[in-house]
Amino acid sequence: MRVAILSRGPRLYTTRRLKEAAEQRGHVARVLNTLSFSIEVEQEQPRLYYRSRELRGYDAVIPRIGASITFFGAAVVRQFEQTGVFCVNPSHAISVSRDKLRALQVLSRHRVGIPKTVFVRNPSEILSGIERLGGAPVVVKLLEGTQGVGVILAETTKVAEAVIETLSGPAKMNVLLQQFVQESRGRDVRALVVGGRVVAAMRRVAERGEFRSNVHRGGRVEVAHLDDVYRATAVHAAQILGLRVAGVDMLEGRDGPVVMEVNSSPGLEGIERATGVDVAGEIVRLIEDEVLFPEVDLRQRLTLHKGYGVMEIPIAEGSLLCGKTIGTSGLRDRDVIVLTIQRGSLTIPNPRRDRAIVAGDVLLCFGKNLTLKSLAPPGRGARGVRRKPPRRAVAVARSRAAGRSHG
Repeated sequence: MRVAILSRGPRLYTTRRLKEAAEQRGHVARVLNTLSFSIEVEQEQPRLYYRSRELRGYDAVIPRIGASITFFGAAVVRQFEQTGVFCVNPSHAISVSRDKLRALQVLSRHRVGIPKTVFVRNPSEILSGIERLGGAPVVVKLLEGTQGVGVILAETTKVAEAVIETLSGPAKMNVLLQQFVQESRGRDVRALVVGGRVVAAMRRVAERGEFRSNVHRGGRVEVAHLDDVYRATAVHAAQILGLRVAGVDMLEGRDGPVVMEVNSSPGLEGIERATGVDVAGEIVRLIEDEVLFPEVDLRQRLTLHKGYGVMEIPIAEGSLLCGKTIGTSGLRDRDVIVLTIQRGSLTIPNPRRDRAIVAGDVLLCFGKNLTLKSLAPPGRGARGVRRKPPRRAVAVARSRAAGRSHG
């Protein structure tokens, strides 16, 4: 494969590690300065130019887009997408995750712990916003800040008012007010999610007198052994925002994990050195898995014989399938294969026989049309396929159809 790494810093640790990992696995990797691209938009002929020469022949892109060039960087990634090149993180997901307020708004619709947050522009609303957060202390954050820059702990309401008025006054900066999680003061956890699983995790501890735990602010790191709840939260947050690779920062709150930020371009130096995990290699393996499975149209490929099709079956309370496992549901005996289970925003591809089916699940199934229709809840019908399931589910469906069991 030919892999492009979009980065303005070829000597940076993360950029070097990604290039080394790709080359160690036999691929050709090239670091390309994001700002050296130009985009040409024409009907049915999207083109990308790098230093005035048309760029072609790449199989995958690893975006390392800095905060200061998010708009242009996302546009470059989007153009790669238009030309059919696989991008580790999609352009839309990069844009959403980089906007702190927008990311929190998206996460707030799901069962993911986040800090209570207030966004105000009118100075007269500051006091009531702080009161709604439970009073001082509160955290004041710049929407555009990174690496702990623009994050201030306001110990009193007066300090918070002064900081916000200063930042949002002539400077016209967008500022968030956030609830301060006292029990996690000076500590947080970063989980590195790659391809739907946590491959490494570290705990960051601030130096004495500092509440920000960022390594760039002098914090130290140590390996973190996360339980299933923290792992599931990190994966869920990354999936909600559409990121295949993400650094998910969480506070260890009294009631469980609190997601503070989901980073689409996480640095690898601290976490690789703290954990000894080859995270760069995991990212390259993800690319290999994804590129090996080309895009397919499920309705064309899985509807192999007349009378067979693909349907989404919603599971309601009282359903005959509710509370059973895939193995005890009897679906396989009726010539129905469950490709994925959609559980809220979490996608479970190729569910095993012991996977339980619960109310609220949506099963993506392949089988006889008459059987699939009989499984739909009365009066609702099954939903037609509007999206493609994960590519691994497609491959599993094919191999199962050929008689091989994947459990």
